[in-house]
Amino acid sequence: MSVEILHDKRNMTAAVTGEIDHHAAADIRITIDGELERTTPEVLTFDMSGVTFMDSSGVGLVLGRARAMKQWGGKVRIKDPSARAEKILKMSGLGSLITPRPDGKERKK
Repeated sequence: MSVEILHDKRNMTAAVTGEIDHHAAADIRITIDGELERTTPEVLTFDMSGVTFMDSSGVGLVLGRARAMKQWGGKVRIKDPSARAEKILKMSGLGSLITPRPDGKERKK
């Protein structure tokens, strides 16, 4: 598991790769929260294209950051989740946070 933080004006992207389980989610949360407090972006985007596994801990990670961003008047988006991550996100009611693909094509199952 790894997370790379990228900044672009008032936007922050957290590019997450690998597995998001209980232990990994805690480490990712600490990294992201530190950057959120330091930079207070308007939009936090989770790039989940490299996520190979995600359980409810990943859902909690996204929900917690969404609550924090809402308190600051910001938004959370999810970019290009892997098929497995997308399935979990949609089952959890977070499908509305997934941004459409630029090419308009469906994600591979």
